Amino acid sequence: MKKIIVTVAIVAVLSIAFANGITPAYVASAPGVASGIGAKLLCSGRYVSGFSQQQALDDLVKYSPLLDYLSVEFDDSNERVTTSFLGLATTTATHVDGIGCYADYEGFEQRADYAAEERIPMPVFSSRWPHGTRVETIDSAIQSQLDAMIAADNTEGLDTRALLIVHNGQIIAESYAGEADAETPLLGWSMAKSLMAIMLGNLEYRGLLDPTTTPVVEQWADDERANIELTDLLTMTDGLAFSEAYNPGDDATAMLFTEASGSDYAISRPVAQRPGTQFNYSSGTANILSRVYFNHTGATLADSLADYREHIATPLSFQHTVFEPDAAGVLVGSSYFYASARDWARIGQMMLNGGVLNGHRIVSEDWVERATSPNSSRNNRAYGYQFWLNRGNADQRWPDLPPDAYAANGNREQSVTVLPSQDLVVVRLGWTTGRYPINDRIVQIMGWLTTE
Repeated sequence: MKKIIVTVAIVAVLSIAFANGITPAYVASAPGVASGIGAKLLCSGRYVSGFSQQQALDDLVKYSPLLDYLSVEFDDSNERVTTSFLGLATTTATHVDGIGCYADYEGFEQRADYAAEERIPMPVFSSRWPHGTRVETIDSAIQSQLDAMIAADNTEGLDTRALLIVHNGQIIAESYAGEADAETPLLGWSMAKSLMAIMLGNLEYRGLLDPTTTPVVEQWADDERANIELTDLLTMTDGLAFSEAYNPGDDATAMLFTEASGSDYAISRPVAQRPGTQFNYSSGTANILSRVYFNHTGATLADSLADYREHIATPLSFQHTVFEPDAAGVLVGSSYFYASARDWARIGQMMLNGGVLNGHRIVSEDWVERATSPNSSRNNRAYGYQFWLNRGNADQRWPDLPPDAYAANGNREQSVTVLPSQDLVVVRLGWTTGRYPINDRIVQIMGWLTTE
């Protein structure tokens, strides 16, 4: 009977795959990836962002029709989610206070050990933003226009959940929709890459990291990867073979949804190009950077989080954030930083200020200049240190924005866009399938500012 059930399930997987234009090549990986992404995103959506079970489910299934075939069990009392894909693969993800969710793996107790330690909660300040939670600088006219913009977004099906404008260092408007509000930690996806770059810039500023030292990780000491420099990793020109296609069986999905240690997976990738010559967008590269941070801050989950808290989260005054580590205890710098729109805006404002916020220098002014300058690749120079740039290629990325604009961007069209010449930061968070018209929206916002 069991063989019959498994056979029927396999036939069902193949039928679903073929119906959705998927080849058999990755069908073997699909059950593990489906259950992995399901458990992870549902757990974080429910217990980090605080969404209802239905909202978390609605968000999940937008990634693939295959995910409609997951069986899901929410355990709210233990803050745990278990998913199974047609009985072929089952994954459980557990929430740990302060560090969010990740899939449970046998033999990896780093997150559980951290949960058992007594910790002092992050401080919440009642002072004015950007130091605290108080916002008293709203421009009523622009606020009304931003409310209309988010309403229009959602009438068009763009699923925008937060829009926030910082001008001249002050929040002048913020609008929220759905189950999100000013305190909701929202998933930034690849915007976490930009924060991880800042964290490494902070280590450099403190004299704890020399960007010219090679090998960057000790596993590369005896092969051609020893020539890869930190700057190559920061600019995604490291030359490592890594597929960001997000199909089952590809590197990104395997690393994020089926591996206990994302950084181990990424570090193991071979060389495909000479370092510094070819841009290749890679979440694996971002998790190698996470490992660099881990190695330089004590090489334990508790030590690296303590360093992050003392030198990043507290001086930036993060109020509603969670940075999730993988099962091996390394922060998932490619993808899993959750923050309120106000906290995302703090990152943008610090960059706009040349590396300073709340009276604290996080990175050097020189680092900000390097981080927002074009890279040396032959194929895509409009990318800095994990920030997307408007300049560097023949055409601007955002044709109607100033050349000095740059952004942290993430899947589902998350963005923190910094426009230094306008003294402007715009945060957009949501769950868009397809493209979000960020160029057009920011042009509208700039128009509002000229009529103040």
